[in-house]
Amino acid sequence: MSSSSAMARILIKGGKVVNDDCTQEADVYIENGVVQQVGRELMIPGGAKVIDASRKLVMPGGIDTSVHLQETFMNAATADDYYSGTKAALAGGTTMVIGHVLPERNESLLEAYESCRSMADPKACCDYALHVGVTWWGPKVQAEMEKLVREHGVNSFQLFMAYKDQFMLRDGELFQALQHCKDIGAVARVHAENGELVAEVRTQRGSSHETLDLGITGPEGIEISRPEELESEATHRAITIANRVHCPIYLVNVSSMSAGDVVATAKMQGKVVHGETTVAHAVLNGLQYYHQDWAHAAAYVTVPPLRLDPNTPNYLMSLLGNDTLNVVSSDHRPFTINQKAMGKDDFTKIPHGVPGIQDRMSVLWERGVVGGKLDENQFVAVTSSNAAKIYNLYPRKGRIVPGADADIVVWDPEGSKTITVETQVQGGDTNLYEGLRCHGVPIVTISRGRLVYENGVFTCAEGSGKFYPLRTFPDFLYKKMVQREKCTALKPVEREPYTGEVVEVVVPGRRDFGCSDLDTPTRPCTRHGGVRDLHGSSFSFSGAQIDDSLPKRSSARILAPPGGRSSGIW
Repeated sequence: MSSSSAMARILIKGGKVVNDDCTQEADVYIENGVVQQVGRELMIPGGAKVIDASRKLVMPGGIDTSVHLQETFMNAATADDYYSGTKAALAGGTTMVIGHVLPERNESLLEAYESCRSMADPKACCDYALHVGVTWWGPKVQAEMEKLVREHGVNSFQLFMAYKDQFMLRDGELFQALQHCKDIGAVARVHAENGELVAEVRTQRGSSHETLDLGITGPEGIEISRPEELESEATHRAITIANRVHCPIYLVNVSSMSAGDVVATAKMQGKVVHGETTVAHAVLNGLQYYHQDWAHAAAYVTVPPLRLDPNTPNYLMSLLGNDTLNVVSSDHRPFTINQKAMGKDDFTKIPHGVPGIQDRMSVLWERGVVGGKLDENQFVAVTSSNAAKIYNLYPRKGRIVPGADADIVVWDPEGSKTITVETQVQGGDTNLYEGLRCHGVPIVTISRGRLVYENGVFTCAEGSGKFYPLRTFPDFLYKKMVQREKCTALKPVEREPYTGEVVEVVVPGRRDFGCSDLDTPTRPCTRHGGVRDLHGSSFSFSGAQIDDSLPKRSSARILAPPGGRSSGIW
């Protein structure tokens, strides 16, 4: 790669090209950052760098749809900025990331976005885009969402049903936010947990005296306070609200079997719903929270928590295999053990977040493809192609075809590596998959036609990545929704106007000398003034009685009352 021509021209020869819908033996020729030719016996100009991909797979680079880089959350700064984070992504075969902008309550969305861009642009090593969190609601937020979409290349917004008094939108606000997302053609990402009940459980079990009395102060408290029924309820509620406003919904961090079932049911009913899970939820379970070592248990604290049922990861992997869930992200938010230790005496103060940007694809290949749940094409779909379709990147990204961006990973399905914190590029001092042997590893990563990683050696420069503006109204979400809204539009029934008589409306409280046969007279009340209740008995304790003229009978002793005598009982 000493000459500029070699940097601009790359030939990947002898491999199998794997897209989400097919696999073919073909060579790939890249020039000026774009795939120019895909096929056999290509006619190419001289001076190209040749990469031997014999017995290897040539796949679209991964798209990690949820990463938290250079972010402060729960009083802790993440251990990765946009340089170290994107560098780790490239090492793992990911060529594009979508980060988060999370404004504080009442903070301008535009200002938070500009601040994030100023940090990311000089550091990113690969292409990146941004989600913007709608952490509060009002006319200003609504106007800024539209400006971000029209002028700044943002096409997705994260809405929270959790984190009460911090990020959470109430149902009415969520309704309006989803309505606005539909109007401007944005992707509505929803974190679905019942924030009200999570807050109640934490108040009951998380107050100082209750927690200490029960001994629930450790990381297991995150699993106890956020049971999966609170996720499944919120998932159903989010889908219901989105369906009412005809807005496609994208559910993030689906972590439980019951929430997955809600998504599956909604899809079978024809609702436009897509789901994203994380590699941690699809591989690990919540038994980690009960580990005897506090630091080990705290390293796994994330939200929603890993689920206690050991069958959950296998179930989520199956949902990925049958396209109920569509995307696997890392939700990379790394913290050190010292940062997690802020919650050593109170689990509610442990920063939520786990690492995974570097290991996402290798771990998913090991547990999904090697484990028999996914084939190579489905692997490409859930790690790259589906994300490209949902966020309106396809086929520029997520597919290897002429004209696409040259974001490519050469994958060795027979290669292997053991994951360890000692050799990781990503930040943090823990790795959730420590000691896991992965069969299937990236050996070459190409980003925008530049060879940025080869056999463990980086050749990427800080700031060489670019912000990738995203277009609104992705067909993958909105094409079916627009047509469906036309078909189900509410219309009045066309009929001849009524020409008959109309009864006169009686105003309550108005004295009338008479009433029509159709009017129902009001019933007098017996509670005041001793007026008789004509609906009930004619008897009243007040006023003259109907039997006042009859002579009074002397009392008579009843020897055999109806129902028999009762003196024997007593």
